[in-house]
Amino acid sequence: MNFTKEFTPIEKSRMKLSITVKQDEVQNSYTLLTKKYAKQVQIPGFRKGKVPVAILEQKFGETLRAEAFDEVIQKVLEEVFESADKYTRPLPYSQPTLDGTPDFKLDSDMEFTLVYDVLPKVELAKVEGFTVTVPEVSVTDADILKELEAIQERNALVIDCDESAAAEKGNIVTVNYIELDDADAELADTKREGFVFTIGQYQSIYDIDDDIIGMKKNDEKVIVKNYPADYKNADFAGKTLKIKVTLTALKRKDLPAIDDDLAQDVSEKYKTLADLKESLTKNLTNQVADVVEQRKINGLLTQMAEANPIELPESMIKAELESRWMMLAQQLGMSPEDLDKLTGGSGSKLSKDGVTAEWRPEAEMRLKTRLIVETLLEERAITASPEDVEAEYASIAERTGTAVEEVKKYYDTNLRNKEYLIDSLKEKKLYAQLFEKSTIKTGEKLTAGQLLEEGAANV
Repeated sequence: MNFTKEFTPIEKSRMKLSITVKQDEVQNSYTLLTKKYAKQVQIPGFRKGKVPVAILEQKFGETLRAEAFDEVIQKVLEEVFESADKYTRPLPYSQPTLDGTPDFKLDSDMEFTLVYDVLPKVELAKVEGFTVTVPEVSVTDADILKELEAIQERNALVIDCDESAAAEKGNIVTVNYIELDDADAELADTKREGFVFTIGQYQSIYDIDDDIIGMKKNDEKVIVKNYPADYKNADFAGKTLKIKVTLTALKRKDLPAIDDDLAQDVSEKYKTLADLKESLTKNLTNQVADVVEQRKINGLLTQMAEANPIELPESMIKAELESRWMMLAQQLGMSPEDLDKLTGGSGSKLSKDGVTAEWRPEAEMRLKTRLIVETLLEERAITASPEDVEAEYASIAERTGTAVEEVKKYYDTNLRNKEYLIDSLKEKKLYAQLFEKSTIKTGEKLTAGQLLEEGAANV
């Protein structure tokens, strides 16, 4: 088509696209449209397909012009965006909008302007000279014992306590409960029967674990709880509640000894407890190394993002937050809509708006660092060779105790995962280059348990 275009970048990675379509193109599109309808429309007094164009224009002129203009706009935009580069075409989740209303005239050129979000163009002024501090982490005997105790827990038998036994921390209890009002009348809508939890893990909404300690099977007790103003459950914050509790079942875990037999129960490949400890130490060491490396990468990329300002388009941020909300719903085994309802809709900190508002700063930083990495990979033309991939297969096999051929088979039959693997290898090369031009300092000393607990708290 015969038209001119002009791209004008504006704030927050938005683009203004101004287009002028020559008058003959507009007139031709309108003429073809009227001829098509003249053959199809049926108007009283005229045979189908014999309606004069002048009559058609008299009755439907404004609608025809609007449709003709819409067709022109769509055809022009298809042509423009097909040849546009990644920095001038709209983001997939950014719908271009008209800036103003074009004049529907057939006797002059057609002019219109669109505004939309585009991929931010990253200009990296500083990529060297950063200082990153990472913790010094050791795998201690206490870390290994904690791992063994977790295995011990998973292999425990749950058995009934003696009828005379009193509940204690670590016991598994089954209770019925109901709230009472000020006159000790039961509030039917708060009734719950058969609620099971482990004392000390604080899994009940009332946090009555400590109040259950000492109760025996079939005991009934009225618990009075005073909740602080900043209590985690906003419905209880600053209130005093009376909860009538009946303990209907009391069980305990019969833990196996931490010995060779336990090691053999975990896997046939372990003959002794020493074998199991060696494996746990190796796995924990690898896990620590991965976490420390990721901390080092995050620290460097965060500094790079702060040193190289990037204007993110709003649609990109919203798409990232929406994706995270959908992932949360998936993890909870529900639809995003059901999650919206569960969190109470708008107006609370737990609502979608409240949660995504808290997520936003970290999401923006994640987007900026992703853009920086993609820009550097492209600028430096970093690739992963077949030899790099083969070496990574061998590394994965060694770390997981799997045959190399099995690893290769997995990735050869899961091509998307293989693409992720190749992307990861390219990023590793990039980070190696960046760290060569940065200073890495040793920070606080931590045990493996402390490091991993910090990581879990930040998830």
